[in-house]
This record gives sequence, C-alpha cells and structure tokens, in this order.
Amino acid sequence: MRYTLINLFYKVGSPLRQMVRRTMAFFRRLTRRIEDAVFRFFPWLAAIFTFGALLFLIGHILVNGIPYLRPSLFALKYNTENVSLLPALVTTVFMVLLSLLIAAPLGLFTAIYLVEYAKRGSRLVRLVRVTAETLSGIPSIVYGLFGSLFFVSWLGWGYSLLAGTLTLSIMILPLIMRTAEESLKAVPDTYREGSFGLGAGRLRTVFRIVLPAAAPGILAGVILAMGRIVGETAALIYTAGSVAQIPNSLLASGRTLAIHMYALSSEGLYTGQAYATAVVLLVLVVGINALSAALAKRIAKG
Repeated sequence: MRYTLINLFYKVGSPLRQMVRRTMAFFRRLTRRIEDAVFRFFPWLAAIFTFGALLFLIGHILVNGIPYLRPSLFALKYNTENVSLLPALVTTVFMVLLSLLIAAPLGLFTAIYLVEYAKRGSRLVRLVRVTAETLSGIPSIVYGLFGSLFFVSWLGWGYSLLAGTLTLSIMILPLIMRTAEESLKAVPDTYREGSFGLGAGRLRTVFRIVLPAAAPGILAGVILAMGRIVGETAALIYTAGSVAQIPNSLLASGRTLAIHMYALSSEGLYTGQAYATAVVLLVLVVGINALSAALAKRIAKG
C-alpha cells in the first residue's frame, strides 16, 4: 500500500512539475520581452524628444528672426536706429581666434606631456587631471569675477578685449586639455611601437603618427571650446564689457553676439533684432562645426 501511494504521487507530481517549469519559463520569457521593449522604448523616446526640442528651438528662432534680417542690421557702426550686429560679430570672431590661439597650444602640449612623456599614474598626472576636472566644473560667473578682479582691476586693463580673451582662455583650457588627452590615450600603443621599431624618435612619433590619428578627437574638443566662447555672456560682461563697437585695440571694450542679443532682449525694444542676432549666431555655430568636421575628415584621410 505504501509503495502504491508513492508511485501514485510520482505519476501525478511529474506532470505538475512540468507544468510549473513551463509556467516559470513562460514568465521568464515574458519578463525578458517586457524588459527589451522598455529598454528599446526609452532610448527612442529620449532621441525623439531631443530631436523634437532641437527642431522646435531652431524653427522658433528662424521664424521669429529671419523677417528682421535687414541690411541695416549689418551696418558698420551701431546706433539706436539700426542696432547693427556687425560690430558684435567682428568682436566674436576676434574673441574666438585670440582665445584659441592662447588656450589650444597650451592644452594640446599639456596633453602631449601627460600622455607621451610623463610617467603614467604619477602624482603630477593625477594632480593635473583633478585640477582640470575641477576647473571644468566652475561656473562661468566665477571666471568672470576672477577676470574682473585680476585683469580688469588689479592689472588695470579695464573692460577690454584682452581681459575677456584671457578669461575665456582660462575657462576653455581644461576642456581642450582633457579632450586632447583622451584622444591621445585612445591611439593604440601599436602605432607608437611600430614607429619606434622603424627608428623614429619620440617627438617624430608624436607629431607624425599619434597626432594625426587623434586629430578628430582633438578638433571635437576645440569645437566644444568654440561653442562655449560664442555662447558665453556672464564672464564677458565683467571683463570685455558691452560697448557696441569694433575694438580698435586689445585694450578696447566690445560686445560679442551673445552679449548683444542679451542687451537687445533685456531692453525690450528690439526683440525682433535679438531673434535676428540669434539666427546669425546659429549660422555661425553651424558653419564652424561644419568647417571643423570637414577639416577633421581631411586630416584623418591624409
């Protein structure tokens, strides 16, 4: 009787266990499918939201700004009738070129030293990286306060193109240095070993082998730095000033396109011209990015 009950239990329990296993397997497959659907849905949702926000922003600027793009807006001298943006455009170009002329070589050579010459993992390398990351996180208004106290007041330069340029150079230096460093680290060591094996020295290897391979990443950092310069207002208001004229020297004051747009919109009388300035600023940024991308492709192919 005892063995009969045991056999009966196994005969009934075996299909039951199979049913439980099949049910658990079904729920596991269902859970995986739900997770896959969720992880596919949210990236698509984020991409659609980002792309839609970008299109809305660009469309809003173009619709409100293009009707106010008139020849008087590009007059050589600014006055209250034409509110010309040409002096601000010229000042912006000067500011970008001078800031990159100072910050780009310093950032690039510092990155080359940290990656190619300094001992990896040394205290100096860690200290420089921590310092650069700390400087990258400082708000721009703090840079503006520093530039106002040091360049404008202590050195006695006043509100000038030179004070604004040096302030922006300090601001973008960590960005260029970190992006250049990561781009150089991304170059495989086999490139360096192959160059050394052919008898090339370290300096020749860096400039002929490593830098061309890292050029796209380095230019990406330069593009980001240029975008930060073009869109900066807080640091420049306290250092370069807001005079609506083309600076005739490095110690003359001037306003960039971002400050010009801010000044027009804050006055409340030239909102349409402010939107037109935003259109010009948008075209300038897109043109800079396109030119830099084409240059990066050419360097990578060459």
